[in-house]
Amino acid sequence: MSQSPQSRMPAAPADAAPDAPDAVIQVRGLVMQFGKQTVLSGLDLDVMRGETLVVMGGSGCGKSTLLRLMIGAIPPTKGTISMFGQDLATAGRTTLDALRRRFGILFQSGALYQSMSIAENVALPMRELTDLPNDLIDLQVKMKLEAVGLREHADKFPAQISGGMKKRAGLARALALDPEIIFYDEPSAGLDPVTSAEIDQLILTLTKKLGVTSFVVTHEMDSAFTIADRMVMLDKGRTLKIAPRAEYERIRALPPEQAQMLPEDDRIVRQFIRGDANGPITDRRTLTSYADDLMGLLTPLPTSPSITPTR
Repeated sequence: MSQSPQSRMPAAPADAAPDAPDAVIQVRGLVMQFGKQTVLSGLDLDVMRGETLVVMGGSGCGKSTLLRLMIGAIPPTKGTISMFGQDLATAGRTTLDALRRRFGILFQSGALYQSMSIAENVALPMRELTDLPNDLIDLQVKMKLEAVGLREHADKFPAQISGGMKKRAGLARALALDPEIIFYDEPSAGLDPVTSAEIDQLILTLTKKLGVTSFVVTHEMDSAFTIADRMVMLDKGRTLKIAPRAEYERIRALPPEQAQMLPEDDRIVRQFIRGDANGPITDRRTLTSYADDLMGLLTPLPTSPSITPTR
């Protein structure tokens, strides 16, 4: 008797993370190294359709590197990243171009072209990547700018608007091709509290109205707890916790005596999301003996310059 197609499929490895049918992005065994430095080590992660997933962690934990990997800007050292079922590392140029039209990016600085007006910045992806006539592009630009509250500022240049307006203009451009996923790189960075709250509400509104999936990299806790459906905490290139926002809220609200009973990873999470001055994160920084370092008992600093002068 011939076997069914399902019975002929190889079994998944015992330690492999199960596939999530509603995941638009799947990360499995992700490792990223730059020379001898390991920035990410063995990450498994699913980004579910229609959710807002917030990735957070201290400086140097691998957040920005993960974002660059997930948009296909750099290839991983090991592991796979699949978007809409396509492995980014093995996809050809045509496939990658098609995938990139299905997501938008809000860069940390806005990354607007200074020589173009706000309207021209938003129109650029449509002019470069579609065959839409100019009058329809102009209509679409007005709609995108209205969605972020900038329609009346369409003819201004980036130098003529505030930092918060630049973020909103960058978001309008990210929406230009009606993406299914939007990647946000520190959307609240450098903004005052009121403007930051406005950006958060804008992200929530657009996610609900458009049904897009949002992947947000941030270390701003007020923003993270406002917009997240699920949260991911990275630490030294590894995943400490992937959980719904409610679980992070529970850990944050625990009384100190109960918090002391948490596993170390959860205590690291708690210190970070609370911004406590004392805890396992700061304890790690005092493990090296200052006295031994001064006495030269540890590895000495290099005596030669890192760059050899040419004259």
